[in-house]
Amino acid sequence: MDPLSDMISLLHPQDCVAAGLDAGGDWSIQFGQHAGLKCNAVLKGSCWLAVEGVAEPLRLEAGDCVILPQGRPFLLSARRARFGEAAETIYAQVPHGSTAVYGGGGDFFMTGSRFLLCGPAAKILLATLPPVLRVRPGPQQDAVRWSLDRIAEELRIPRPGGALSIAHLSHFVLVQVIRCHLEEAPPKAGGWLAAIADRHILQATVAMHGDLTRPWTVQELAARAGLSRTSFAVRFREISGLTPIGYLTQFRMLLAADRLRRTEHSVAQIAGEVGYASESAFAVAFKRVTGCSPRRYALSGGTSAPHAEQPAPSYRPATTSMTASDSSITAALRVSKSTSASDRNTAMK
Repeated sequence: MDPLSDMISLLHPQDCVAAGLDAGGDWSIQFGQHAGLKCNAVLKGSCWLAVEGVAEPLRLEAGDCVILPQGRPFLLSARRARFGEAAETIYAQVPHGSTAVYGGGGDFFMTGSRFLLCGPAAKILLATLPPVLRVRPGPQQDAVRWSLDRIAEELRIPRPGGALSIAHLSHFVLVQVIRCHLEEAPPKAGGWLAAIADRHILQATVAMHGDLTRPWTVQELAARAGLSRTSFAVRFREISGLTPIGYLTQFRMLLAADRLRRTEHSVAQIAGEVGYASESAFAVAFKRVTGCSPRRYALSGGTSAPHAEQPAPSYRPATTSMTASDSSITAALRVSKSTSASDRNTAMK
């Protein structure tokens, strides 16, 4: 698979909750801190969105899609209110896939979805996204608009299988939104998304993901990127916050952690699958990155590893705007920020 598909596949989106909001009059609703990732799409009317920690509220118009990846409390209102009625009260009696009516309805309609993301990659990926990500309608976002329209139809006209359809459509929206984010506003926070947003670095990451067991060198990866070794190494670290081999090691360990948690494969088998010639060599690398042995990690169900150490975010804007559309983290891995000799020596020959 390509790097983005590999990343999304490690997130394991699940437990999607979706509901619509039909509001009217001078309405305002306060949403508390939430688990997972929220995606709201305005299909009719407009509103103001104020997110905790973000300096200025955003004006959302029909066709806008907004993603809230960091679980911060937020306020939606018709006229830039400062306070609102608790969302728990408004949605208390609304079944999954149905629509809440507030203030009589008629002026504003929004679909909302929330995903719980699990797996060791979730924290790392979400940390590279800004607190608020807005995707505007445009000619290249037909797939996003189609998905949002289908979700709205499922909400308005309940039919057998509607809840499952909404869940799958919402997952598809997640992929499309990240695509738009990469195409229109490359992330500035470093990490995975930044590594695949740059056209030169992307070629190297595609090569690594395509042949994970190969003992890659910086020189080989630089050739794939069409850059000199020095230029490539500097560019990779400046953009992603990781060294090229550090990125490779991190992804190998993320994939290994996922397989240890979700499969019955032996440690030796997983070691081979991620590019290590021996179980002992893999165990040394895994413990150095995660802080625990592979066997301990597997026996604990993926709860033994410490939280990830992320590169310090370098972006300043609180939102990302484009012309287009309770995460249970079972393990979070420390970012491997430098290439050690043991990385090269333990990789499969």
